[in-house]
Amino acid sequence: MSTKQLTDYFNFLTPGDIRLKGSRIGIETILYEYIDRGHTPEEIAQTYTTLTLEQVYATILYYLQNKETISAYMKNWIEHGHRMREQQRLNSPPVSEKLRQLRAERKAKKQANDSKISD
Repeated sequence: MSTKQLTDYFNFLTPGDIRLKGSRIGIETILYEYIDRGHTPEEIAQTYTTLTLEQVYATILYYLQNKETISAYMKNWIEHGHRMREQQRLNSPPVSEKLRQLRAERKAKKQANDSKISD
């Protein structure tokens, strides 16, 4: 790693939004791949080609040095995602509901046709 301070790799936009400098990728993206999916830093850098391997290692090191704080950050990120998905499900836009109806109609027609063929 270069002689940069570890925090120089990040933009601390808010306490709940830490991003890698020069990108829109949040540390939660890297840490999810590393902690939850078990990917190596090299695999993560190959997946997120706009990041350098050094940035990936800096993110992991930042997590390891601030485990309690970043674990809470990750927990909040996951909970926020669950809340947003639930809110979206409960308040879906009309076009989403229309697409759901069309899919259900198509599935019903296919099942009806399949049962006619098997008779």
